[in-house]
Formats: sequence, structure tokens, C-alpha cells
Amino acid sequence: SNIFILSALYLERRLAVGTVSETAGWILHIFNLTCMLIFPSATVLTVTSMTPVGGVISLGIYTVLFLKLYSYQDSNRWCREIRQARAKRLTRSYSCPDVPQSNGSAVHSHVSYPGNLTHRDMYYFVFAPTLCYQLNFPRSPRVRKRFLMRRLFEMLFLMQLLVGLIQQWMVPTIQNSMKPFQEMDFSRMVERLLKLAVPNHLIWLLFFYWFFHSSMNFVAELLQFGDREFYRDWWNSESVTYFWANWNIPVHKWCLRHFYKPMLKRGTNKFLAQTAVFLVSAFFHEYLVSIPLKMFRLWAFMGMMAQVPLAWFVGRYLNGNYGNAAVWMSLIIGQPVAVLMYVHDYYVIHHSSTK
Repeated sequence: SNIFILSALYLERRLAVGTVSETAGWILHIFNLTCMLIFPSATVLTVTSMTPVGGVISLGIYTVLFLKLYSYQDSNRWCREIRQARAKRLTRSYSCPDVPQSNGSAVHSHVSYPGNLTHRDMYYFVFAPTLCYQLNFPRSPRVRKRFLMRRLFEMLFLMQLLVGLIQQWMVPTIQNSMKPFQEMDFSRMVERLLKLAVPNHLIWLLFFYWFFHSSMNFVAELLQFGDREFYRDWWNSESVTYFWANWNIPVHKWCLRHFYKPMLKRGTNKFLAQTAVFLVSAFFHEYLVSIPLKMFRLWAFMGMMAQVPLAWFVGRYLNGNYGNAAVWMSLIIGQPVAVLMYVHDYYVIHHSSTK
């Protein structure tokens, strides 16, 4: 991964001094980003000892790095546009939208372009719990040791709890669901689906807390990263769009800053721009599931794209508590369906191959 990181940094340095043209720089950045997605996926598919869990973790790391480096090249290009325009002040924002600064009162040296093109700046961004690059991040004044230890304890405890719940509750439930699926016994399939919904949803909620609250706050505290808005009140969502905009703030800000708003500025209408965002999200969901499992069924892709008509239906016909209930039902029922579909296909492929 360091090869891709350093390639992006050195390319930006060449662009800053003008030894590489903007067109050539853009092509090289796209090549670097494309290789970043192809290399880990090819490795996962060809290495027989790679487990699905290991594949998901590897591809997840490279996906995060892909989004970070895309933001890095985009932000530095905007800086060059401002520098070239000189007196003309562009209205583009170089920080993530709606970033609260209340946690960032520490005094740090102000960096301006191209002084940001350093190894220290690049690797701080790589490890920082954000996907949106900016020249000057909000910083906290000190590392709070008690806060850090609480988050570390939560991380260790919840990880053990998650592993135990998956092994002792979820896996046996999934195994017991295979026979009804093979026999296409609809009534028993529904019963197994509802049984799976309980542990699946509990594990999803615990994982959300472990990742977005405990882990990301732990990393942010270590790096004195001031912006701690990793999620908002998605549980109060009365529409599907509100849920997707508030449950994963780092990804939402990236999509808004680097994909959705640029499309609107090019004249794309809001519905097509929103659909395009879901399309990109669907691609990465499928990328993170199909490749580690080494089978391509598109269930995750179709599940994400189904959010578009679901969002339209809930927004048009359901309001208030009814909309909130629809969002929760889609979470509680939708995820187990996808899990069973993938596990069933994975079981059939590997079970038939052993015969």
C-alpha cells in the first residue's frame, strides 16, 4: 500500500512544480487508483489460503485508502486552481462540510499549498479517521488518557463479545437454515430468516458502536484529531435518505464533497446524482463481499440499488413514525436476507465441490 501512497505524493509534487501536466497527472492518478483496487482483489482471488474474513479486511483497507487518495488528489487540484486563478476566489470549500471546530482549539502551524506535500502530512491523513483531505485538520489540544483507555477497553471487550455471538449464535442459526433453503420450504425459510434477524441485528448494532464510536474515537484521540462527528442520530431516521446521510458520516461527507456536488455543478439533476451515489456504493458493497467469497452473485449490489425505490416510496407515502419503522424493518429484515443468500450460495458451491 505504501507504493500507492508514495506514488500519489510524488505525483502531486511534480504537479505542484509544473513538471507534469494536469492531463497527464490526472491519467496517472486514475491509473494509480485503479491498480489500488485491482491488486488486492487479484491477490485475494489467487491466494488459496486467504479466508473470506481476511479478504474482507484486506479489501476494506484498500477501499478506505482508495477513497482517501482520491480526496487527496482532488483537494490538491483545487489548490492549484486557486493558485492559478490568483485574484479570483473560487467558492469551493477545502474542508469537509459542517465540521465542528469546538474540539480543535490546539495551536498548530497553519499549512498552505504546496507546503502540505510532505510525508508527515500524507501519513497523518492516511491514519486519520476521515476520508476527506484538507490542508489543516481541526486538532484537539491534548491526548486524554482516561478517554483513550475507556475506548480501548470497549474495543477489546466488544470484539470478544462479537466473536462469541457470531460463533455461538449466528453461525448455528445459519447452518440450521441451509436445509429449508435447499428444499425451498417457504414457511421454514421465513421462520429461519426471523430467527437469524435477531442475532444479526444485535451484532450489527454492536459492530457499529465498536467501529464508529470506540475504534474511530481511539484513533482520533491518539492523533489529536479534532473532528469527532463519525455518526449522527440515524436511529431517528424517518426516511431512507436521512439514514444513509447520518449513519456513516465519513463516507457521506466524501460522497457529498467529491461525487454528489461535482455532479450537480456539471448540471446533473438531484435524482440522477443520488442514484449515481447509490451505484458507486453498491459497487463497493459487492466488491467487499463477492471477491472475498470468490463468487459473484450481485446480492449486495442489488440490495443497495433497491434503496433507491425504497427511499422514493418511504419519502412519498410514509412520514414520521411510519417512516422510521420502515427504515428499521429494512435493516432488521434486509440484512439477514442478504446474509442467507450469500451463505446459501457459498455452502452449495463448497458442499458440491466436496462430493
